[in-house]
Amino acid sequence: MQHEANAIIFDLDGTLIDSRADLTTAVNLTRRGFGLEPLPLETVAKFVGEGLRNLISRAWPDAGDRLDAAVEQARRHYGQHLLDETVLYPGVETAVRGLHAAGWKLGVVTNKPQEFSDEILRGFGLHGCFSMVIGGGSGLPMKPDPAPLLAVLERCGVKASPDSWMAGDHFTDLEAGRRAGLSRCYCRFGFGDPRDEAYDLAVDSLPEFVEHLQTR
Repeated sequence: MQHEANAIIFDLDGTLIDSRADLTTAVNLTRRGFGLEPLPLETVAKFVGEGLRNLISRAWPDAGDRLDAAVEQARRHYGQHLLDETVLYPGVETAVRGLHAAGWKLGVVTNKPQEFSDEILRGFGLHGCFSMVIGGGSGLPMKPDPAPLLAVLERCGVKASPDSWMAGDHFTDLEAGRRAGLSRCYCRFGFGDPRDEAYDLAVDSLPEFVEHLQTR
């Protein structure tokens, strides 16, 4: 499975990690600080995928001029609870290390703030497997804009083509992959929503994606 000229770009939340519990903690600590009742995990999970500001504006649609303060509180709370309950999805560590060892160029593009993305991947010992990690606030547009994907490909020395992949659980991942000219793997085990975006492959685990690559 030597693929030294091809790349795989992964989303983070709902693809490599299940972060719903810690995100819900941050949202509900923020809501509590403003005298609001907590939201259930299933509700918060539906708000994830388009960055921290969008998460908080959806969790508190009536925030008005208090939104900036709420976002800053959420950033502080989340930074304190990043790895309390967050876990890698089953098979992720083996899959990522195996792809890296096989010569694939790997990257992560997430709308989660950059500092949190780096800290989580380091916490699980996987940061070194990725040529580049791009998160929200990096100076590049967020997904579904293809710009961060193209930046990862450039860092990897890989041309955009269907021989490289974007793997994610949300329409933002699939749209960004389409606009960048990559094949798209929909990770249906995550908590995102593909909406009307097409994809080339759907999997129920990351090892299933690796198996597909090995048989191509």
